[in-house]
Order: sequence, then C-alpha cells, then structure tokens
Amino acid sequence: MFWYINSMLHGLAAALAVHGGWRRGMSLTGQCGRGNLHDRRAYDFAQRQDCCSKSISQVNHLLERTQTQVATAVIRKRARASYASGTRDKLSEKVYKDLKRDIIRGVHAPGQALTEKDLARRYRSSRTPVREAALRLQEARLLRIVPNRGYFVSQITLQELNDVYEFRTAVECAAAELAARKAIDSALLEELADWAETSYRTDSLEKYMEFIEGDTRFHVGIARLSRNQMLVRAVAEARSLMERIMYAVVDIHYYGEVPIQEHRDIIKAIREHDPQAARKRMYDHIVQSKHKVLRLTSPSTTRTTRR
Repeated sequence: MFWYINSMLHGLAAALAVHGGWRRGMSLTGQCGRGNLHDRRAYDFAQRQDCCSKSISQVNHLLERTQTQVATAVIRKRARASYASGTRDKLSEKVYKDLKRDIIRGVHAPGQALTEKDLARRYRSSRTPVREAALRLQEARLLRIVPNRGYFVSQITLQELNDVYEFRTAVECAAAELAARKAIDSALLEELADWAETSYRTDSLEKYMEFIEGDTRFHVGIARLSRNQMLVRAVAEARSLMERIMYAVVDIHYYGEVPIQEHRDIIKAIREHDPQAARKRMYDHIVQSKHKVLRLTSPSTTRTTRR
C-alpha cells in the first residue's frame, strides 16, 4: 500500500514540477526580451530544477504524513483485534480448565448431557469459549460432541481403563528410563522426593485431593527430568485421565494403598543413574495400580467396598 501511495505522489510531483517550470520559464523568457538565447535557456533550466525540488519536497512531506497516519491506523486496528482475541483466548482457557477440573472431579457425572447455554451460564462466558473448550476436551477424551444433540461427559469403561494404563506404561516407563540416563536436575529431584512422601487419611476427602495433586506432580515431574517435552505433554494427558479414575473410586469408598515405597524406589533408581531399574520400578508401580483398580470393576468387589 505504501509503495502505491509513494508512486502516485511522486508522479504528481513530477507533473507539478514540469507544469510550474514551464509557466515560469515562459514568464522569464518574456522578461528577458531579446537577450542571449543560451543564457535564457540556462536560467530557465535552473528555475525549473528549483521548482521541481520544492514540489518534490512538499510531496515527500505529504507522503511521510500519509504513511504515518496509515501506519497508526493499522497499529490501532491490530491492537484492538489483539485485545479482543487475547480476551477471548483467556476466557476460553479459563472455561477449559474449570470444565476439565469439574469433569475430572465428578461434578459432571459420566454420561451426563451438557448444553452450551448451561455451560456458558455456569462458567460465566459466551458460547464461543465454551465451544472452543469443548473441542479441546473431546481431544482429551473427557467429552463427546454429538451434532444436533449437545455435549456428553465421556463414560469410564473397562476399555478406557486398559487404554489409560497401557498408555501410561508406554510413556512413563520411557520417561523414567530417559531421566536416569541424563544429567539430573538435583533441585527438581529433591522436590519430587518430597512429593513421593505425600500421604492421606481415608476420613478426609481434602487430604485425598491433596494426595492426588501430589501424585500428579510426582509423575509429571519424572517426565520433566527426561527433558523431553513430548513425553511431558503425554504424561500430563495421561494424568488427567488417571485423576478422573482416582476421583471415581472415592465414590465407592476405596482409597487404595499409599505408594510411598514405590515412589522412593523410582527416585532411587534415577538418582543412581540406573535406566533399567528406573524403567522396571515405574512399570511395577503402574501395573500394581492397574490391578488394584481393575479388581474394583468386579461386581463382588463393588458390593463389598460399599458396605
């Protein structure tokens, strides 16, 4: 756009210069009378150059002012668009986190139908952020979007449990092994050692929620020790599904055993730079957790735990 304005104004300047120079040249020729033709032509040429220079200077000033005005308008427009987009993105992220948290904690029960209107009212937003959050939660396998019907909270099925644990075995064992192979971040390792000691009381839901948070920090922290961002994202995704399972078993009053010793063994193997031991300790830890949870799916176990 600036190139177009520049060309147009320079063309105008040239035209004005020629026209103004010709008129002044005619006037001066008449004043000189029958003087030396060569001197008159030289004088006319000098006057035309002076006139052209002044015209171009004026046009350049106009061009600079126009460019400044256009640039300012563009910047303001982009700023307004960026502000609107940034505000919408922040709201969409907030709706996503809040809705995800509520699905994981069982506020929205598995199979429950949800509408954009109700979700927008509950999370104090318009429908667009809700729609954007729903798409992300569908990718995370926490929500199903059914055209012309609405949103449905995903069910926790036996296949879902097996998928989660198989995925955890693949990514978390690789993360533990890689963490043991690489140079250790001592500060992070000590932080994880503290999280490994997190416990809870079966008579306090609040303490159990703190344990779930600590357990997630521990497992995502092991992935961070691997210094592989793809593994970190994969483990974080798996933990979202795992947290949902951990909250679900609370409904049948089962809390499970605190895996403090298992966590300690994983930390020890990583600290000693033993990749095979780190992988095996993580594998054993995940498999034991899987067996405990799958035992709860049998009807007899469910009836016993509810008594």
